[in-house]
Parts: sequence; C-alpha cells; structure tokens
Amino acid sequence: MEVTIDKNSGYCFGVEYAIKMAEDEMERSDQLYCLGDIVHNDMEVKRLNEKGLRIISREELSKLKDCKVLIRAHGEPPATYRMAMENNITLIDASCPVVLKLQNRVKTAYDKMLDINGQVVIYGKKGHAEVEGLVGQTNAEALIVTEEKDLAQVDFNRPVTLFSQTTKSTKGFYALKDSIASQIVASEGGQENFQANDSICRQVSNREPQLTRFAQEYDVILFVSGKKSSNGKALYQVCKANNVTSFFIESESDIDPAWLAQAKSVGICGATSTPMWLMERVSDYIKNIV
Repeated sequence: MEVTIDKNSGYCFGVEYAIKMAEDEMERSDQLYCLGDIVHNDMEVKRLNEKGLRIISREELSKLKDCKVLIRAHGEPPATYRMAMENNITLIDASCPVVLKLQNRVKTAYDKMLDINGQVVIYGKKGHAEVEGLVGQTNAEALIVTEEKDLAQVDFNRPVTLFSQTTKSTKGFYALKDSIASQIVASEGGQENFQANDSICRQVSNREPQLTRFAQEYDVILFVSGKKSSNGKALYQVCKANNVTSFFIESESDIDPAWLAQAKSVGICGATSTPMWLMERVSDYIKNIV
C-alpha cells in the first residue's frame, strides 16, 4: 500500500515559531506559563506539558506575579500587556508577525472610524483567541460576524471597514464582503463608505487548493487534527468534498482498519496546528497494520 504525507500540511510559520520559542525558553528554566493552549492540538499540548509548559487562563494570569508567560501565535489584546507590566510578568511574545500586523491595521482603522462615526467589522469566530486580540484594538467595540445572519448588528447607513481573522475561509470572506456591499446599496449608502480588507493569511488560504488536489489523488484520506481547531474543521471539509473516503482523526488510535481494507493508497494530511511528528506516527501505524 502506498502511504503519503502531504508535504504542505503541518504547522504554519506562526505556530512553528511559537513552539520553538517555548522549547528554547524551557531549556533555560524548569517551568513556563502559556496563556491558553499554545496550539489547538491536545497531543502537542501534552508533549510540551511534559517539558514544563503550563497552560493558564486569563483569570489565572491576573493572580501571577514575577514569572514568565508565553503569548502564543494568536496574539493578545493590549489589556494583557498592561496586566503583565502591573504584575512584573516577563512576556515571551510569540505572536505571529502576520497577526501583529493585522492588529496594527485594525487599530489604525478603528481610530479613523471614530472620526466618522464608522464601524469596524471582523469576520471571525467569537471567543477565538486571535479575534479577542483584534477586538482589543478597538476598545471592544468591533462587531464580530461569523455568518451572514450576524450582519443584522451592522448599521449600513454608517461607514464600515471589514477585516478577517487570518485563518478564516477566503470564500466566506468574499461572500460577506458582497453581502455588505449590496446591503449598503440597498440602504442608499455610497460604496465610498465601505472598505474591505482581505487579511487572511495566504499560507493558510493556499492550503484549500492544495488539499483539493491532494485529496483526489488517494483512495483514502486520513485528516489529522485536534477537535478544537477551527482551521482543522474547515480543511477537513475540503478533503471530504473532494474524497468521500476522508476520515477525521486525532491520532492513530482513531483509525478503523476497515477504512483501509480496499485501499491501494492512503493520503495523510492535517491542519496548520497538526505537528509533523503526529502525521508520521499515523503513517508508521498504517504501515505496520497492512
């Protein structure tokens, strides 16, 4: 049986950078705190926990003093930095450069919108760490939309500036953009009052066409991802749409040998939060059971 790991799957630059920073810091100290899961993959979180990485909540952060805390790739709102200064916490800032640039753009847009009574709208998942960081740039005033029905909160008679969470679907972003534009026209507003910023990370968005091709090349697709990963859920649907014999697994223990009974080839792929070592373990497991 042919077993192939997708060379385009695995960590994006931001996640890889954050994990490297965490591992480097833990070589110098026995324990490092991390604000939230460093990556949406329980297997990797467990591996790093065994090295000394301790996951904490924002509430727990407020009670810490005189220690080191890692900020993961998703970034953080300004309030986190203020709290760290007040509590003498050293921040190991592993915010993804793409996210940091977007935070700056959102802050600049928000300041401009204040002058013209406008609105900043963010296409993203409410409660997602990256989105929390973006909303924090707007004094918590940005409107979060995940699907078209959420646009009910937007006042189309006022200026609108649209951004996207970096890991959202390009197709979804442009669908929302078109909907906002048409509703501004319907409310007799001018298009000069609408600015749409495609802020989706291309390293992430390019995975959809790459996975489309990959999924079509194999009899069975095993998509490896943590269940918490929004990116994983979206990319798995890309696989499923292009190969009905695609299966979502968190590790090799989820594999049903019956899935592989008639297969001559198996493709293994994953989310931007899936470590390569885990996909390699899945590959080794398949080779040992067939």
